[in-house]
Amino acid sequence: RGRPRTGPNRQEINTLWMDLLGANEIMQQEIRPLLAVDIIEQLHRQFALLSGGRGKDGAPIITFPEYSGFGDLLDEDFQNVVTYLTSIPSLDAASIGFVIIIDRRRDKWSSVKASLTRIAGAFPGNLQLVLVLRPSRFIHRAIADIGIKLHRDDFKMKVPIVMLNSLSDLHSYIDKGQLTCELGGNLEYCHSQWIHHRTAIENFAVTVKTTAQMLQKFGADLAETELPNDVLCTKGLLSTHTEKHDKLKDELKLAMTQGTTLLGCIKEQAAKSENHKLNPDEMENQTTVERLLAQLDETENAFEQFWCKHHLKLEQCLQLRHFEHDFREVKVSLDSLMEALPVLSDIGDCVVRVEMLLKDLKTLEEKESLEKAQLHALHGDQLIQSNHYAVDSIRPKCVELRRICDNFANEARKKHDILSKSLQIHMGIDKVRWITESGVYILASQSVDKCQSQEGAEAALQDIEKFLESAKENQLSDLKNIHNQYELVLTADVQKALKRLEDVKEMFEKRQVSLKKLSAKQTRPVQPVAPRPESSPKRPAPPKTPRTTGPASGKSRPTLFLCFFPLTLPRHIMNELIETERLYVEELQSIMEGYANELDNTELSPLIPTALENKKDVLFGNLPEIYEFHNRTFLKELENCMERPELVGTCFLKRKEELQIYEKYCQNKPRSEALWRHCGDSLFFQECQKKLDHKLSLDAYLLKPVQRITKYQLMLKEMLKCSKNQDGTAELEEALSTMLDIIKSVNDSMHQIAITGFEGNLGELGKLLMQGSFNVWTDHKKGHTKVKDLARFKPMQRHLFLYNKMLLFCKKREDTTDGHEKPSPSYSFKHSLKMSSVGITENVKGDIKKFEVWYNGREEVYIIQAPTMDVKNMWVSEIRKVLTGQLEACRGIHRVGVLSRHIPASPKSLMQHQTPEHTVGGAGGRTDGLSTLSLTHPHMHTPPPCCHPPAVCTNRQLCRSGDPTS
Repeated sequence: RGRPRTGPNRQEINTLWMDLLGANEIMQQEIRPLLAVDIIEQLHRQFALLSGGRGKDGAPIITFPEYSGFGDLLDEDFQNVVTYLTSIPSLDAASIGFVIIIDRRRDKWSSVKASLTRIAGAFPGNLQLVLVLRPSRFIHRAIADIGIKLHRDDFKMKVPIVMLNSLSDLHSYIDKGQLTCELGGNLEYCHSQWIHHRTAIENFAVTVKTTAQMLQKFGADLAETELPNDVLCTKGLLSTHTEKHDKLKDELKLAMTQGTTLLGCIKEQAAKSENHKLNPDEMENQTTVERLLAQLDETENAFEQFWCKHHLKLEQCLQLRHFEHDFREVKVSLDSLMEALPVLSDIGDCVVRVEMLLKDLKTLEEKESLEKAQLHALHGDQLIQSNHYAVDSIRPKCVELRRICDNFANEARKKHDILSKSLQIHMGIDKVRWITESGVYILASQSVDKCQSQEGAEAALQDIEKFLESAKENQLSDLKNIHNQYELVLTADVQKALKRLEDVKEMFEKRQVSLKKLSAKQTRPVQPVAPRPESSPKRPAPPKTPRTTGPASGKSRPTLFLCFFPLTLPRHIMNELIETERLYVEELQSIMEGYANELDNTELSPLIPTALENKKDVLFGNLPEIYEFHNRTFLKELENCMERPELVGTCFLKRKEELQIYEKYCQNKPRSEALWRHCGDSLFFQECQKKLDHKLSLDAYLLKPVQRITKYQLMLKEMLKCSKNQDGTAELEEALSTMLDIIKSVNDSMHQIAITGFEGNLGELGKLLMQGSFNVWTDHKKGHTKVKDLARFKPMQRHLFLYNKMLLFCKKREDTTDGHEKPSPSYSFKHSLKMSSVGITENVKGDIKKFEVWYNGREEVYIIQAPTMDVKNMWVSEIRKVLTGQLEACRGIHRVGVLSRHIPASPKSLMQHQTPEHTVGGAGGRTDGLSTLSLTHPHMHTPPPCCHPPAVCTNRQLCRSGDPTS
């Protein structure tokens, strides 16, 4: 994919910004210019002013008003103020030259001399004219006239120095409109306001420059940014850049507001009166602010254009990362589908099996993975049409998804065609089998003695003709046609069925010939030589070994016997079991060698994520133990059953204890999956997967044990279907029951580990017998009076766990995981009942799915509603077993010396003394028609007190209920 940058390079960015900002000379200066804020104190002294007036030819006027401390000014202060004032007018105005007015009417010649000398030596701009208002007192004026003549050359000024006697003389040089009121003019000038405007303009100029530089730097950073390769980092980058952009936008808005406010203040001067006009300096100030605002607006527009392109690219990058992530997930699902397709058998061994295969095939075709793949490819097309920058990366993935979907559809179609043909053939074979078995049965049911008479022979002949007519109606020739059409499918089975059909046909033809001969002549009855079949059969009898019985005369005669062709146990189921077991062992070995052992490989240690350190047992659980069992023991024992499949049930029964190891593996699976989600995308696992050349990642292989333990019972079911009334059937049934119990135990244990809040040790409660969710109502004798009323209306949702020693009531909660997965349940402990103090009522009036569990002689009653009758019956049965077991244990402990006080010691005599309403598990006796499991004495209406001290009594509940064995 590569990691392209998000925009143009740094050189292009710098060029872009410099072009935008080139019109502003302030921003072009590398050395910071002198600003009003730098000399604000000196400007406030007012020893030099730029009032905004102009000479006759537009030359800027700088006025040096009367200032008592002019001679005491530092050269640096004078230099800075004069330099700053000469930098304010435009270049065009400054090039004309400045007009200097020195007002010394109240001063002495020495002051005039000092002023001229300092100006001549320090004035930085071009001079056009120097006007001096000489001292007004006679003596100082005379001295000034003489002094100017004597020292004119000393001032080193190449411009005229005009000594003026009065303001009227000044007005002959400068128009009154360009002079302030102090000089007899009418030009409005406020020095403090002038300083304020200059400071504000310069601050705004600096703000514009700083903002532009910030935008330039941000743009350069954006141009150098590399696009991330995952969704999370791309989201973070998009969020960070957007946040910075928004912050800069706020800065731009503030700068624009600042400039707009400043421009309004300047224009406010002109709005004071209709005749008022801004002086040239004020006009230049207005022009400067307007130019800065225009530049700021242009900069903002250019930045927004650049940001829109950058933001679009980031959004497209995020779209691409989402697309790639979803593509990988969909690709894994599609690969899994493609792998599942060849596993389905092409032909099957019977009609039921083929129908199951067709159903499984339809399930695969309806998997949402295919729809997701098509939708994802469509999403890719939409990205391409939207001019996405990564078209070259998206288009091949869309093509790949559609290719896999098309391949799956084609392969599924082929397999469907073959299975449909196979189904037709199997149905034809079944029809042939039914016809042949029925025909053979008809032949066998025709007794020899009846056929010796003409009437018997004709009746038997009619049966045969009816059968042949029926066989013709069933179109047995269809099987031949189907076979000729699909000659590559089930050839051996079809040949076998057709051979059987030919054999039966031949038998019928021979019997027809014999019966026709018998019906054509009278013969005397003879003794039968074959055993008579059962009378009036409804279906063909099972195969029997044919016998030959000789007649009384001792001469042998030909006999009729039933010939069967029973199907043997399908070897392919056994072959499939062994082959898949071998593959399973190989996969476990690859996990152990390719992943678990590699965690100890020093060469790969830098790639191992820190979260995985010392967590091998968490990730893999007891997988090594499972691998050793299957590799060393179970696979070899299954292979020994290859020639004798009837022993496979015994093989499973023999190893049922070892197969319990899957319970520990499944209990650890949630921890393993959580660890995988945290570090599964690390380079370590990618490297291991690459070495193994696995298409799927490790988490898919860690699911293999869970899938395998559930697969055994399916194979046992298939074997059992084909092994009815054969050797080993009983063992197969027991093995199937054992595997289902193991799966149930694993499932129950997965729920048990999710129990929270129980302070005791669950391991001390005995075996977990049942678990499930119910509606529960409470009805307690002790407690609030409204409890009974509330109980009948609003049930509690409770998840019950039944142990040998205790019944737990928990509340199920759905806890969401850290991803895009189904929520995992947890069970918050609420209440518990000791089974030693529990009683049960099987039926509750009004609802057949309800039963009661009561505690301490019905002090606490829990009405439990099961979701179905089957669930209720299973729970009631299991609770009955627990209570009955407690009774038997109590009887065994206290039989000696106790039973003699009440009733005979034998269980038989005990049951004889119990009436139906009190028999364990009885269903009668209650006036409300409900059955109750109770262990009370049959002749006591109220429970007697316990007959033993607490230290001796082992079952207080039985004592309270009056059980005689307690």
